[in-house]
Amino acid sequence: MSQDPADPDGPDDAELWLVRHGETEWSRDGRHTSHTDLDLTDDGVEVARTLRDRLSGEPFDLVLSSPLRRARRTAELAGFTDVEEEPDLVEWGYGEYEGVTTARIRERVPRWTVWTHPTPGGETAAQVTERLDRVVARVREAGGRTLVFGHGHALRALTARWIEQPVEEGRFFKLDTATVSTLGYERDFPVVLRWNS
Repeated sequence: MSQDPADPDGPDDAELWLVRHGETEWSRDGRHTSHTDLDLTDDGVEVARTLRDRLSGEPFDLVLSSPLRRARRTAELAGFTDVEEEPDLVEWGYGEYEGVTTARIRERVPRWTVWTHPTPGGETAAQVTERLDRVVARVREAGGRTLVFGHGHALRALTARWIEQPVEEGRFFKLDTATVSTLGYERDFPVVLRWNS
C-alpha cells in the first residue's frame, strides 16, 4: 500500500523539480499520448536543449525519468545522461482515447476531460494516485532535491498529490512542454514554489 503524502516521513526541505518533455507530433496536435513511444519533433529538440542552461547550475541528489523516449530524450538534451528510469512517472493511461484529441472525444462524450470522466480501457484516478503517491513518498524519504522528467497530465496529477489534493485537482495546473516547475515546502506545508517556467 502506498504512503499517504499527507503524512510525509521525509524532511520538509525536500524539493521536487518537474520537467515536462519537449514537443512531440501528438502533443503539438493535441492528441492524447500515454504509452505510444514517440520521439521529439525538431522544434521539441531545440527547445529541450535550452533546458541545459536553465538547469546546469542546479545540484540534484536524484534524477528520475519516465521510461518513455520523449522524457528520456528531453533529459539527455538537458544534460542529464545518467538518469534512473521510474515507471511510476509514465503518463496517465488513456486507453481507447490514445491518439485522440479532446475535441473528437467530446463529439461522443460532451465536456469530457481526463480529470472528470472515465477513460475506457485506461487508468482510473485511483490507479494514478497509487503510483504517484509512491513517487511523492520516495522523494520525501530521500530529502534533498529531486529532478524528474515526465508528462503533462501525470506531472500535474503529481503536483496535486504533493500538495495533498486529489489527482483531479491537477486540472488547475496548466503545463507546457519543456518547462520547469518546482515543488517544495513553506514551513511545514507542501507548496508550489514555481510553475510552468
